[in-house]
Amino acid sequence: MSKTVLILGASGKIGKHSAAAFGNAGWQVRHYDRKSGDMTGAAMGADVIVNGLNPPNYHNWEKLIPEITAQVIAAAKVSGATVIVPGNVYNFGATPGIWDENTQQNPTSRKGRVRAEMEETYHKSGVRTIILRAGNFIDPDHNDGVMELVHLRSIDKGRVISPGGPDVEQAYCYLPDWANGAVQLAQKRQNLQQFEDIPFPGHGFTANDLRNMLQDILNRPLRIAKFPWLVMTLAAPFWELAREMNEMRYLWNTSHQLSPVKFNRLLPGFQVTPLHDVIAATLPGDIHPDQPVPGNTRVPAT
Repeated sequence: MSKTVLILGASGKIGKHSAAAFGNAGWQVRHYDRKSGDMTGAAMGADVIVNGLNPPNYHNWEKLIPEITAQVIAAAKVSGATVIVPGNVYNFGATPGIWDENTQQNPTSRKGRVRAEMEETYHKSGVRTIILRAGNFIDPDHNDGVMELVHLRSIDKGRVISPGGPDVEQAYCYLPDWANGAVQLAQKRQNLQQFEDIPFPGHGFTANDLRNMLQDILNRPLRIAKFPWLVMTLAAPFWELAREMNEMRYLWNTSHQLSPVKFNRLLPGFQVTPLHDVIAATLPGDIHPDQPVPGNTRVPAT
């Protein structure tokens, strides 16, 4: 019997890759965006809802995220669907470490509090929910992700941008890998708890690590440059994205990883795209690797 997934925000980063992954796994895929109207009606008959709806550029999170959450919960209650939510690391505040499902959530930012409250709302709702938590998303489609907006914004000038200390480790997640993980968890959803907080291990690296990998790929020297935080601070009163990015500046100086333990226990043998391939895939179209990129080579999650 075919399974049906409703992808919310199907044209966005999460939605696009999730739709592809579920479709490749044989699911019937439905699409929903902000203009689609009745979410509850769209969810009828769906087994899973992937919530890829997120206000762009952090716009008005305090109002819009609770509204979206209420809509999704209402649709899931009527349809009986399991909800998969892309969690992030904002909930954990500024204490460095290896974060997992048992790490105390102590958000130090407004956006972190909004996300923590959102997750608690799902937890209390009685709706079967999977929080698949990840670090910075890396999108091979160059869709305004962290690589093109931050790290590689000056790669054509031989610079790798570091928003924090160059030796501060950050958690990253290749979007196609996250989507494949969501599919596999959806397929065993009946064996999971009503509410599951599952860290996605992905990859972890520093700005210096990234620079070294890019030098190997491009076979040319690169240097680390600082992110223009002063410009963002001056622009913050007039530019919403600058203001919201400034609020999260602390995270770039908070060394962290996401624990692989729970994810690997639930999905033993899951394969992630090798980091070399991930980094090569994010290069701008006019920057070509000096070395061939291996195809379809995958390694275990770490």
